[in-house]
Amino acid sequence: MAHTNAPGSSTTTSSEFGPATGLSCRECGTVYDLGPIFACAECFGPLEVTYDFGDVRREDIESGPTNIWRYRSLLPVPPDVAAKPNLQPGWTKLVKADRLAAELGLRSLHIKDDSGNPTHSFKDRVVAIALEAARTFGFHTLSCSSTGNLAGAVGAAAARAGLDSCVFIPADLEAAKVTMASAYGGRLVGIQGTYDEVNRFCSELIGDELGEKWGFVNVNLRPYYAEGSKTLAYEIAEQLGWRLPDQIVIPVASGSQLTKVDKGFRELIRLGLVEDRPYRIFGAQAEGCSPVSRAYKAGHDVVQPVRPDTIAKSLAIGNPADGPYVLDIARRTGGAVEDVDDHEVVEAIRLLARTEGVFAETAGGVTVGVLRKLAREGRLDPDAETVVLNTGDGLKTLDAIAEQARPAAVIRPSLDAFRTAFAN
Repeated sequence: MAHTNAPGSSTTTSSEFGPATGLSCRECGTVYDLGPIFACAECFGPLEVTYDFGDVRREDIESGPTNIWRYRSLLPVPPDVAAKPNLQPGWTKLVKADRLAAELGLRSLHIKDDSGNPTHSFKDRVVAIALEAARTFGFHTLSCSSTGNLAGAVGAAAARAGLDSCVFIPADLEAAKVTMASAYGGRLVGIQGTYDEVNRFCSELIGDELGEKWGFVNVNLRPYYAEGSKTLAYEIAEQLGWRLPDQIVIPVASGSQLTKVDKGFRELIRLGLVEDRPYRIFGAQAEGCSPVSRAYKAGHDVVQPVRPDTIAKSLAIGNPADGPYVLDIARRTGGAVEDVDDHEVVEAIRLLARTEGVFAETAGGVTVGVLRKLAREGRLDPDAETVVLNTGDGLKTLDAIAEQARPAAVIRPSLDAFRTAFAN
């Protein structure tokens, strides 16, 4: 069944969205025109961007810019997107992590380090795609509900594009993320409640005149926004020499990132850009907010919401929208969804920093912690090519390791004092 969008909503031609042809419900398959909608009118299922890619060649991608716009022929963006004012995120390092691999007993390990993005998290990728949709639909304000990183990414992207921004966060976020998000000149609003309560408030604001002409990147622009995570899959495959990793560990908050990495891998296979071979996807959660991990371990298909209680605030979404799809992918690929407690998160942050010189935020501590747990329990193939994601910079979550951060010694500026302090 095909639908036009609801009365009063904007629609656009597919040429403004490159290869994108429409929106399709993930549950019932109902098709919609491209527009600022995110839920199916028939079954309330989530909407997904559909495409007609045509012929996509490796050499065309490789000749593109060193950011996500090298993949513009695979994204819902206009052909001239690289020339527009945006933060040009992506093409972050794929770090060969031999020392960490040796500690964990793995033969081949890479870290996809997205802390190198403009606002130091992977959120710059998804916001860049949402920004283009907002421009096309004529929105004047960019907005979001955020656990921290997204607030900064939206503020920075809006400032670069000359749009207003208004972002909403739980009032108890890490101070560094609040400081960064407030620097870009937009409005930053703290809400007394969890992220899920912030998100519900934003859904109400969309239907109010106060939110008219606002593009909420992870609500009414969500189908476009979510596609930005596919660029992680594209980059990993290209940086590995146009092949897929055997196994990959991905953090789970809403679950969207994991589902889109899987979608990106499948698109590359379908287009003949990589060899069609099996890969395993593992989801990583913090124990204090692990509804998907709990459902996976219990063998359930339904994810029961929880109230978050973890230092990994960027993953603290108690009612993850894509949770059931994460379960499907983990099971289909032969992966799993696992969790680690806050102590293990801190240990993993320090382990990654000590072995590879990569300082991860708490979400990266979750993925590395789960990687270590899976390796110890023999649930990863130690001989398989493995990738783990670090989605943000540790400078944003300094409080997590602050208690152990102190000088090895405080001495007078003399060699004798140094010898005395470290005589043993």
